[in-house]
Amino acid sequence: MDCCINEMDDINLHYRFLNWRRRIREIREVRAVRYQERYKRMLKNGDTLSYQGNSDEVGCYVAPRPLSKGNCYFEVTIMDTGVRGTIAVGLVPQYYKLDHQPGWLPHSIAYHADDGKLYNGNPVGQQFGPKCNRGDRIGCGIYADTFDAGLVTVFFTKNGKEVGSVVVVAPDGLFPAIGMHSLGEEVRLDLQAEWGSEEDDSVMMVDSHEDEWARLYDVRASGTLLEYVGKGKSIMDVGLAQARQPLTTRSHYFEVEIVDPGEKCYIALGLARRDYPKNRHPGWSRGSVAYHADDGKIFHGSGVGDQFGPRCFEGDIMGCGIMFPRDYVLDCEDEMDDWDAADVRPKQGRVENLLYLNDEDEEEGDDPEQEHEGRKVMVFFTRNGKIIGRREVVVPAGGFYPTIGMLSSGEKVKVDLHPLSG
Repeated sequence: MDCCINEMDDINLHYRFLNWRRRIREIREVRAVRYQERYKRMLKNGDTLSYQGNSDEVGCYVAPRPLSKGNCYFEVTIMDTGVRGTIAVGLVPQYYKLDHQPGWLPHSIAYHADDGKLYNGNPVGQQFGPKCNRGDRIGCGIYADTFDAGLVTVFFTKNGKEVGSVVVVAPDGLFPAIGMHSLGEEVRLDLQAEWGSEEDDSVMMVDSHEDEWARLYDVRASGTLLEYVGKGKSIMDVGLAQARQPLTTRSHYFEVEIVDPGEKCYIALGLARRDYPKNRHPGWSRGSVAYHADDGKIFHGSGVGDQFGPRCFEGDIMGCGIMFPRDYVLDCEDEMDDWDAADVRPKQGRVENLLYLNDEDEEEGDDPEQEHEGRKVMVFFTRNGKIIGRREVVVPAGGFYPTIGMLSSGEKVKVDLHPLSG
């Protein structure tokens, strides 16, 4: 009798266990449906969203989870403005209609990049902030202390600086949303972005360091950090950063630390003429010389490089400098102190010199004779503090400017234009 009772207890326990597993599975299925991202006329590849419509219809993306106290902010980086730049960033209800731009329908709000207007549940916008272009970051968030009030304060940012805020009714949660409406539009989404007092401090630092750069193409400067924000799909998508001042006898050397090699580590460090083309990697065109991290080659006014040194990876520090002759004076230097080239002790062995006159990749309209207006100097490159090689080159009219190139998604470098000062 006791044996039968024990068997019945085992059977009941077994069925209770199966019932418990079934209920857990049902709960998970409900949650999976509840927290599922939705998008239409868009292609999602990792954290990148690109428009896939015909420019007559809106494409819209809605994130799987609403903003909350623990995650109250997100950002979108504009990778490509496409034909019209009709990109919208904002908040919408969970089941928002995906053929409407965020901000057009009730209980939604969005900042539109093409006109700088705020759309608050209405297809007619109100002037709100500046327009946004390629490389700009648009942020949207809710002040955490307003979540329990029924009415929440939604704010928007551009490149880390607050543009403005507005109080709105929060229904059953507001979900991050992105809208697009023309061919070629593409953005990178960061649902885990942070914004606050620390961000404000870094923005102040960005303003001070951006003054050091004369040209930034598809590169975003954040303090001493440079980040590639181009498309990275062809050799024409070069991101270029060129310093405002050329190397001189007083400031003859600079360094770059690879913070993130990105997809391919197509990072180049070198020197280029002031009017160097923005869509050419340093070293590829006349009036430039550069050391490339991905293959360890030196490129000297040509798209074909020579083996030069080791490849460079995350954490490596690449350096570039000029050994000026003792009596050298640049056009831009009136009374500069002479720098003794003997203070730098390069490795033995001369690197073969290439002349720009024989460059097969010369751009149309370029005059090779311009290359011989300056004097010859010895350009040297370093890796982690050790000189790996040097090359004799002719300084173009106006001098050689520190120039950094990047060409694949995710690449980030930290730059020190004056590592030997102080």
